[in-house]
Amino acid sequence: MNHCSGLVVVLALLAVPVQAEVVRVEITGRSSFAGGHHFGNTGPYERVKGWLTIAVDPRHRLHQRITDLGLAPTNKQGQVEFQTEFFLLKPLDRRRGNGRILYDVNNRGNKLAMGAFNGPGGNRNNPQTLADAGNGFLMRQGYSILWCGWNGDVRPGGDRIMIKLPVVKNRDGSSITSKIYAEICVTGKPKSQPLYWGNSVAYPTVSLDNGTARLTRRPYRTSPPEEVPHDEWSFARFEKGRVVPSSGHLYLRGGFRSGWIYELVYSGKDPRVTGLGLVAVRDCISFFRFAESGPGGTRNPLAGAIQKAYIFGISQSGRFIHHFLFEAMNTDEAGRMVIDGAMPHVGGGGKGQFNYRFAQTTRHGSQHQDNLFASDFFPFNSVPQVDPLTGQKGDSFAMLKRRGHLPKVFFSETAAEYWNRAASLLHTDTVGKSDAGIDPALRLYLFTGAQHGVSRSTARGIFLNPGNNLDHRPLLRALLVAMDRWVTSGVEPPPTAVPVIADGTLVDLATWQTQFPELPGVARPQVMFRPLRLDPGPRWFTRGIADHVPPKIGPAYNTLVPAVDSDGIELAGIKLPTVAVPLGTYTGWNVRDAARGAGGMLGRFSGSWLSFATTKADRLKNGDPRASVRERYPTRADYLAKITAAVLSLCRRRLLLDEDAIRILEKAGRRDLWSR
Repeated sequence: MNHCSGLVVVLALLAVPVQAEVVRVEITGRSSFAGGHHFGNTGPYERVKGWLTIAVDPRHRLHQRITDLGLAPTNKQGQVEFQTEFFLLKPLDRRRGNGRILYDVNNRGNKLAMGAFNGPGGNRNNPQTLADAGNGFLMRQGYSILWCGWNGDVRPGGDRIMIKLPVVKNRDGSSITSKIYAEICVTGKPKSQPLYWGNSVAYPTVSLDNGTARLTRRPYRTSPPEEVPHDEWSFARFEKGRVVPSSGHLYLRGGFRSGWIYELVYSGKDPRVTGLGLVAVRDCISFFRFAESGPGGTRNPLAGAIQKAYIFGISQSGRFIHHFLFEAMNTDEAGRMVIDGAMPHVGGGGKGQFNYRFAQTTRHGSQHQDNLFASDFFPFNSVPQVDPLTGQKGDSFAMLKRRGHLPKVFFSETAAEYWNRAASLLHTDTVGKSDAGIDPALRLYLFTGAQHGVSRSTARGIFLNPGNNLDHRPLLRALLVAMDRWVTSGVEPPPTAVPVIADGTLVDLATWQTQFPELPGVARPQVMFRPLRLDPGPRWFTRGIADHVPPKIGPAYNTLVPAVDSDGIELAGIKLPTVAVPLGTYTGWNVRDAARGAGGMLGRFSGSWLSFATTKADRLKNGDPRASVRERYPTRADYLAKITAAVLSLCRRRLLLDEDAIRILEKAGRRDLWSR
């Protein structure tokens, strides 16, 4: 049943905003979700969507670190106004919910929490049907799930959630311009590409004349760059056989070379106040959590229903959460702590370009690509640390600690983030010699053998090894329950589970290479990601403005990877039953096929699945040193007994929910490698 479908309700507009807050709410749609389906004890859900207008006082102490806020246009009260879209899934009867907001930081405009916790489903960006609810986990738990825009460079379309951030100008009204560094690396040989990947809108060129720009290319980051002559490229896109001038695309007459790194430095204009995305998240959650009514007296859809708020984000969104806490944005204008628990997932050791002039929020360093974007910067630890190479001192959460507003935090990483996103820097020193302390409000977890995202395919694609199809979502569901119990009841969550230097479970690449078995036909990594100490200039960390484009390059931070056993399985972390009772080796790395370009480099997000031979005869024939399936588990009953023990162990440690335990056992029961 739809009710008030298409309704536009203007709740109110305050005459004089106070410092920074939601001053106008426009509801553009309100309707039932999943056809009125009853989700357990919570009952039916409804969808509420619309726009929030937020007004910010640029003089307020909470906003002093927002880059370029003082240059943004203001209203009559001296406030900077901007608009963000919001989307809310809530119990139809507020009293039947669990009293919790789960705020999902959208990833390049895409909603991800439903897929992460509810599993496979339909339309995640515009959930409407029962199929879109997946297994309904979040609804059965009673969460109100909230999204808003934060990322000002999201390209419209695909039901991506949007935000309208102000563009800043010089005092005389002219465009602010700057050199901008862009990097393009594609698989295949297209003739044109956007200057900026990830459905992102690039800062436009000042001129379509490429005479003042410089384009180079190289097969690897370590290779010397070669300049591309100006007559071989232009600011344009190749469309339907035609070259169309474009201020946001790069056209190459001879096409791109697959896997090569193309680096462009050009003059761009019109930066947005990117840091207001941090404010948008803070004030959106604060409004729906605390407000009884909108500014004009119209009731908040969640009024009186919320006691706690949690924030969750995957990859870019996980880095956003880390940066949100780093910038001490967890305090609203009324001095209240906004979120009680944070779950940044697979963000690695970094933060991001979320509060800088000409920020490119999608960019993040990895082993082969985007090495010159300052997404991974000091400090990394949750306790005070010193970088012995630079003398810098810091603590990622120092400002929030001083206010007493540091929430409970779960950092969860897969093996891929240790190889390709510097996850070890969260809990070691910057030179990789000693373990660092961890603040009592934090827990860190490695999902052993998992890759960055969940895939159901083992296809090789552009890689030399079969793909990794390990599903680590059951661990996220269990950790969300543990987070809620920690925040609401003080029940200690599962202890930190990451590899450490002290016991030899966290090692350098050379040591790892002596541990991993020689497997026939398997390509092993010879490289890993080590983020560079980058220097964008003296104003970067104080005013968010780059003076060196591209940045000056300093020594790399030293990162480490999880040690492995004789099967190549990581020793530390949380092992899902299929990892603890293996039928093969899951890894967080995969190696690119030279035929697809960048041979030998690591996949940015991808792992490998290296199955065991079925019998001893098979493995001896293939030269596989790992014991076969039947050598490990002589009968199907042996295998099922071990899987059951592994499931029960995770359940006892509160790392697996009963419903997932049943699903894992049912799937294990369908495996048959013992018939012949």
